[in-house]
Amino acid sequence: MRILSTLALLLASAFAPPGAARAEPPVLAEIVLVRHGHYDADPKADAQLGPGLSPIGVAQARLAGARLRGEAPFDTLLVSPMQRARDTAASIGQEMPDARFAVVEDLRECTPPTRRTEVTAEETPEALAACRAQLDRVFARYFKPAGGGDRRRLLVCHGNVIRYLVTRALGVDTAAWLEMSVGHASITRIRIEPDGRYKVIAVGDVGHLAPTLRTGASGDAARSLAIPALPEG
Repeated sequence: MRILSTLALLLASAFAPPGAARAEPPVLAEIVLVRHGHYDADPKADAQLGPGLSPIGVAQARLAGARLRGEAPFDTLLVSPMQRARDTAASIGQEMPDARFAVVEDLRECTPPTRRTEVTAEETPEALAACRAQLDRVFARYFKPAGGGDRRRLLVCHGNVIRYLVTRALGVDTAAWLEMSVGHASITRIRIEPDGRYKVIAVGDVGHLAPTLRTGASGDAARSLAIPALPEG
């Protein structure tokens, strides 16, 4: 019966009179979050911006960009003001020449409250609360149904930011964000249905990176693109 009903609908659509109104499919919004690539600590870096990407971080970001290039274009492209995120967005932009990113201060890395109190031992309650408020503003502003043609949004930001936003989309305790781990230049996808429901499609996807280029997630080895010494017998 289901097959006959589907066939009837297809025939009715095919033979509808010219100009007849047809129901438009619901418009989904998609949020794509990319964590910045690998970076090395640099005591000389600007205290507000932090260090930029390492060579392996640039390679990771270019591969993320190549993967995203084959998808539908983005309506909105946003990036954290921190240098490692800006470098990642610039490297992604090399694969998508028409990309133009807007810098959003609220995408800056911070530490929200977590169950793991040893992680927040050096954070003040005020700083933790300010971070949570910051990320809640991001969620309220950008994690909403499609409107005005704004269907796909790309956010290049940070691991803490991404994990917190995932907990918001899942509707779970946001203090659980540290129970996830997302690697450098990983891709996280969240769809928003027209009625406002969220569907988390992928978290920390690194399928575009070769195993030897994966860093930043729990268990990943430290890697480098420096030329090693030649083994000689």
